[in-house]
Amino acid sequence: MKRLFTSESVSEGHPDKVADQISDAILDEMIKYDQDSRVAVETLVTTGLAVVSGEVRTKSYVDIQETVRNTIREIGYTKDTYRFDSESCGVMVSIHQQSPDIAQGVDESDHKKIGAGDQGMMFGFACKETPTFMPMSIQLAHDLVKELAHIRKETKLMPYLAPDSKSQVTIENDSNGKPNRLHTVVLSTQHDEGISQQKIRDDIKKYLFSRVIPDNFIDDDTIMHINPTGKFVIGGPHGDTGLTGRKIIVDTYGGHGAHGGGAFSGKDSTKVDRSAAYAARHIAKNIVAADLADKCLVQLAYAIGVSEPVSFYVDTYGTGKVDDLVLADAVSKVFDCTPAGIIERFDLRRPIFRQTAAYGHFGRDAFPWEQLDYVDAITNAVS
Repeated sequence: MKRLFTSESVSEGHPDKVADQISDAILDEMIKYDQDSRVAVETLVTTGLAVVSGEVRTKSYVDIQETVRNTIREIGYTKDTYRFDSESCGVMVSIHQQSPDIAQGVDESDHKKIGAGDQGMMFGFACKETPTFMPMSIQLAHDLVKELAHIRKETKLMPYLAPDSKSQVTIENDSNGKPNRLHTVVLSTQHDEGISQQKIRDDIKKYLFSRVIPDNFIDDDTIMHINPTGKFVIGGPHGDTGLTGRKIIVDTYGGHGAHGGGAFSGKDSTKVDRSAAYAARHIAKNIVAADLADKCLVQLAYAIGVSEPVSFYVDTYGTGKVDDLVLADAVSKVFDCTPAGIIERFDLRRPIFRQTAAYGHFGRDAFPWEQLDYVDAITNAVS
């Protein structure tokens, strides 16, 4: 029996990701002019319509309509044939003020006046399967749809491409659980009418797979499904309603590790659903980079309005060089995981969130929670 593991990713033009990017674009605009904005915004997109709702507290003025249209335009929905485009779609806004009960818990806690914006548990994961310390299956899945978007937007190689696409990668692992080969790859891309499926399949293999998939990872037995339904003209929000926060496994580790259930996009950093998930990834990655484990799962848990985490948990799946309890104790001493500490460590009062809303929140060096700046500190703590 082969040991197989599968992860999927979706492009920036997938309807759920359109919704995520709109929510984060609005967040960025609000904190650009008021870094203390409290934001919890969600978006629904469907045929010819974007609906923005949620609760905020901010001193800034944001043109929601224009922010929504700019985001849709940048993604690439600019043709009326898509039945959802930046110029003609309707934009409905229903945003109200943040609950004073929640605001009280966040603003009047004992540590720098920032308590956790909600209760919950957040997970971070890292492993040695790739240079990014991400699992191979999700990293390749992200790379495929990201490069496909680059081909669509920056080249003339496949001029018939439309914004919506999905990938799925199945990795065959050896007996030790290490990636051995690419077993199956699935790639579905929206396209203009009148393009033959054979041309799409040939172009995907020639221009996409050859750029992304390592030569030594693919062989004659690798299974390739390209637009397996035979046609993908109707796509994006016209083909399927999109909602903020519906791609949380794509956003994280592709099914590896664990997920606490909270979504990220549209939330400011006092919401530990987001900021503590970044902190947990930062911790796990530095543990693995310090060669204290081959893979690592970190859990943080919070109570609403309380600054300090209620628990730290570390699981190295039996690969740890020291006991997991020792690691958990060291983590609790080395890393400030209060909301204020996380916000300060990653400088999260700035508009950097729109770029996180497609192709994963982890495994990309541009994000501060990906830095390997605590390797020495965590090594010294367990010595």
